[in-house]
Amino acid sequence: MRKLFLVFIAMMISGGCASLNITETRDEQLQTAYDNLMEKQAVKETITLLFISTDNRDWHKVKDLFAPEVRFDMTSLAGGEPVTLKPGDIVDAWDKGLKPIKAIHHQAGNFLITFDDGGATAFCYGIASHYLPNKTHMNTRTFVGSYDFHLVRINGKWKIDQFKFNLKYLDGNLNLESS
Repeated sequence: MRKLFLVFIAMMISGGCASLNITETRDEQLQTAYDNLMEKQAVKETITLLFISTDNRDWHKVKDLFAPEVRFDMTSLAGGEPVTLKPGDIVDAWDKGLKPIKAIHHQAGNFLITFDDGGATAFCYGIASHYLPNKTHMNTRTFVGSYDFHLVRINGKWKIDQFKFNLKYLDGNLNLESS
């Protein structure tokens, strides 16, 4: 009631309905900002779930977070060229490569997310730690870098259709599995 009264007073002072339109515009702006914030959170949650599900080796969940085809780029770590893969191919490779590792831990932060007509672009820092007890007592390997993602909406859910890891440095036991 108080808001309606204030709108009425503003209209009387300004001499018309212009203030009412400003109020509606402000409400629309607030709604747009809220919707944008919620979408950013949904994108961030998809990426966070990718890291957590990988750490938990929940390959079914990992597979579900990807679009049917993914532009996949790990060239900063492994060389070669970016490739287009199906989610099952990514999951199979990660399962095989991480199978010997006793524990995996990903930590992500500094998310920057923007939207375009084709979906969402996301950047974040990332650290991945691998742990495997061995006779050398050099039990860990740490990857430090950043990620570039692109996501699209499929059936109302954000799905990753581009994945790029940008290695800054690698530290620890580089031959962890053979130690």
